Amino acid sequence: MLSWFRRRYLDLLGSIYIYNEHRGYTAIDRVLDAVRARAPDDIAFIRAVEKHRADERKHYLMFRRWFELQGRMPLLVDRTCGHIDRFVEIMFRQTIDQLDTQAVIDRDELFEKLCRVISLTEQRGHKQVEVLLKHPLVRNDRVLMKIFRIIERDEPSHWAPYDAWLHAHGKRAPRWWERAVDAFIHSELLFLKLPVLFLRPGLKRRNDWADASDPAEKLASSFSLA
Repeated sequence: MLSWFRRRYLDLLGSIYIYNEHRGYTAIDRVLDAVRARAPDDIAFIRAVEKHRADERKHYLMFRRWFELQGRMPLLVDRTCGHIDRFVEIMFRQTIDQLDTQAVIDRDELFEKLCRVISLTEQRGHKQVEVLLKHPLVRNDRVLMKIFRIIERDEPSHWAPYDAWLHAHGKRAPRWWERAVDAFIHSELLFLKLPVLFLRPGLKRRNDWADASDPAEKLASSFSLA
């Protein structure tokens, strides 16, 4: 029973993470479009967002390799388990896919709101990784520990450029209610969605990799976890 519990927990944890990492870098493609259009001469900002995108892609490939080493596909989870998905839906009242990139480019208030959402999401991710690195079930998996240590190292550089842009342009920091929304989304996943998915016997697995339809990165899986 304990062995089943551990396998199920890690299976679901990895499935939620691989979904969020894929959603992260594909969403950042649109952020990059906005940054390049709004501030084509701000090379440092553009490079920082490009690094963020590359790290998210790297993290996705690490989790993909973790599943490949076990000979199974991730469980089929959707945007209801995506932190950035839920945050954007609440703050913008539309999904990431519905978000108007041109409006974000044209309207300063939308771009600064997006910067705050990304910053809070990345800070939340860092806090969660710190918790997982101490989790007894995670600590027994050498490969997962390696993955989470890399994520822990990478995360601070992910929220820094968005905070720096807000500060440089005299925009406000996140307010208490925005932090409360972030905390609510995290609690909703941890205490409601995760237990429901854990106990759902018919939860299916993906039959393809999320990046199979990525325009320029079809089926790329070259990250080594040796």
